Amino acid sequence: MPTAYQSAYVTGLGHYLPGDPVGNDDMDAYVAPLNRASRRIKQRILAENGIRTRHYAIGPDGRTRESHAHLAAEAIRACLRSGSSELDTVSLLAVGSSGGDALMPGFANMIQGELGAPPMQTLSSQGVCVAGVSALEFAAQAVELGSHARALAVGVDMPSRMFKHSRFGPAGYDIDFDAHFLRWMLSDGAGACLVSATPAPIGASGLALRLKWTHQKSFSGDYPVCMQLGLTHDRSQSFLDFATSAEAEAAGALSLRQDIRLLPHVFDVGIHEYVKLAHEGWITPGRVDHFLCHYSSAKFAPVIDDLLRKAALHIPPERWYSNLATRGNTGAASIFVMLAEWFATRSPQAGDTVLCFIPESGRMTAAFMCFEVVPATEAAPSVVPLPPVPSAASAPTAQLRPETLVAPHDPDSGDDALRPVLTALASVWQDYRSRVWRAPVMQQLVHGRFDQAAYQRWTANWVPQVREGSKWMREGAASLDQRFLPLAALIGQHAGEEQDDFMILYEDYRAAGGELPLDQLRRNPGGDALNAYLHGVAATPNPLGLLGAIYIIEGTGQRIVPALLPLLREQVDLPASAFRFLAYHGANDEHHLARWLQAVQIVLAIEPEAAGRIVQTARHTAQLYALQFESI
Repeated sequence: MPTAYQSAYVTGLGHYLPGDPVGNDDMDAYVAPLNRASRRIKQRILAENGIRTRHYAIGPDGRTRESHAHLAAEAIRACLRSGSSELDTVSLLAVGSSGGDALMPGFANMIQGELGAPPMQTLSSQGVCVAGVSALEFAAQAVELGSHARALAVGVDMPSRMFKHSRFGPAGYDIDFDAHFLRWMLSDGAGACLVSATPAPIGASGLALRLKWTHQKSFSGDYPVCMQLGLTHDRSQSFLDFATSAEAEAAGALSLRQDIRLLPHVFDVGIHEYVKLAHEGWITPGRVDHFLCHYSSAKFAPVIDDLLRKAALHIPPERWYSNLATRGNTGAASIFVMLAEWFATRSPQAGDTVLCFIPESGRMTAAFMCFEVVPATEAAPSVVPLPPVPSAASAPTAQLRPETLVAPHDPDSGDDALRPVLTALASVWQDYRSRVWRAPVMQQLVHGRFDQAAYQRWTANWVPQVREGSKWMREGAASLDQRFLPLAALIGQHAGEEQDDFMILYEDYRAAGGELPLDQLRRNPGGDALNAYLHGVAATPNPLGLLGAIYIIEGTGQRIVPALLPLLREQVDLPASAFRFLAYHGANDEHHLARWLQAVQIVLAIEPEAAGRIVQTARHTAQLYALQFESI
């Protein structure tokens, strides 16, 4: 039995990419456009993703040249060579992948068989990009606990077999964009790490990597499925629900899909998690010497960089490393392939800190790994003090700290006076967003169980709340003194624009079959509590905190509503005219938030200490608005 925790070291790195590199002009021989729409999508996606070459384990004839298990086995052999180790010294094989050659048994067992490996413990981690991180974390923990002296962690994916022409049937390629998209994004590959209890050199470098920590968090309870295989397009049926596999394939349940409308959310949650880790002392951006960031498309790199800049947690671009352009997006293998190539080509130095960031869009997960480059002669300590475990509830508090995150749904710039209040509001927003997505009505939507009756109930609860919106805003404007006349004018303008919005929502309610007269509709308990609170704040002298309430309400329109509308349209059999309120706010609340930013600038220039009231009111409004969702 282990008596002490040990360090875990990466003492071998290897990767394997099948066949010759396939350039963009040569892709058609493997993954061909099958109609004009498909060709246009190909051109658009390749122009954005920055991938110039990738590798496939299938041939131009569509036949499989190398199995999924073979890719993993070759990466393992390369890894063992780099660590001057033999397979019979390894007692654990942990594998992360989106799936193997067979549905059962576990993929790690199939790879063990492919290798002809001796008896050992195995673990199969099934998922998408983060599955490989899970495998490495399991291997490292096993070594740290003393259960194993050496373990292999493998990330491997082989999606090409799903993209060939024959998979879409003789009738042609008449299928939705979500299934088109990934054909031009994903490719095949494998990577492996040898994890050891004592340091040993990787290749001839004289260096090893000490794993300092890993961190993963899934937000699957907050978001609908973004990337999936095995469900119909509307996610209402599994491929196993059909009478035959042929029927499942005809219904599209065996097409790999990506809902690109949800993709921005993966960076939203990932960067916010990065900020929490920095706030708690796990990440110090100025001390990160190498940043290995897995992103599926080159167009996302500046998005991530911009969010880090806003958070004042920027890592200079010369410290970034990516091989996406030449190796493609290999899913769970990507970070392993990246780590192996980075180590071989960038000549890291002892003492360097390496941070890996792996966002996964399957159902929104963020993962991080941090390594230190160490001499292979480093004495391995017998006992390692464990770092503090980050609290799931921890977040920057109302002590407005400049290093916390500026919400990505805010305008692009904020001056020194604005940054503290914006960063504190970002933390309030993230907790609110997560709670809203877990509300029962939202879970109905996420799981495809919404219908016209549910939409009718929702709008019936919502109409009287929206009807009160302009009233408490006007009341608040009337409570401002002469110093805040410009603010009163802005609020009055906003209230004037929105005073009749409830009628749009009422017409949506009627379109959903609602029959009650307007004056007979009643707020639910959460709506009553929110309404009473906002009127109470509005009646106080100079109720500047109401700007916090507007931030939450308008932010809901800009950040949450756009994600709801496609789900509603899929599940509620009503014409587009029945969703006019949601469509209007999804399109216009960004402009409203720009006006809100101007209002905050006016307030802070006159009364800087109002920042705390704005944040406090935002927090209370978020709690009550979430209660309104939960009470539907």
